[in-house]
Amino acid sequence: MKLSILIAGAVLLPFLIAACDARPQPQSPDAPLTTRSTEMKPSVTYLHLLKHTPFFTSLTTEQLRWVISHSHEWEAQPGTVVAQCDGSAHGAANNQGMWILLDGGWQIEYGKQSYPAGHADAGKWFSTAVTDQACRLVTTEHSYVMKIERADFDAMLEQGFAFDEHLDAGRRYYRELFAAPAELVK
Repeated sequence: MKLSILIAGAVLLPFLIAACDARPQPQSPDAPLTTRSTEMKPSVTYLHLLKHTPFFTSLTTEQLRWVISHSHEWEAQPGTVVAQCDGSAHGAANNQGMWILLDGGWQIEYGKQSYPAGHADAGKWFSTAVTDQACRLVTTEHSYVMKIERADFDAMLEQGFAFDEHLDAGRRYYRELFAAPAELVK
């Protein structure tokens, strides 16, 4: 190795160590909710993990690659608000991105009630387009979620991606959940 590279490495090493030490330490899942971050952090989607996620198990490798290149994965701590419905048809029409729970858990908070779901349940996907009621989608544990913009999701459907079974189960689930007026849900 050249002497100039060794000298440069020796000069830069203390700065690199300091930068690494300055990074925030991961928060304990046992930390009180008020001290934990509820901001979502970008995450990397791995093909070998995605193909085992219930929403995507029927897709080909090429389709999985397409999903990865047309979506964003996020890591979220418990209590993170993933999506919020403002209670109007206009709000639902403007924010129709698809959220898919890859791992962990989340719940719909609606009418002073919570409706939890895991990544293999009918509620494993969500879009604010499913309701014109005020609600929130909130993580219940350390989770990984994926957002696919509506135009990209529509393109996946046009290309024949096998989502029908999951979408139908979710539509039935959300239709029942939001059927009763919020004041009657206890």
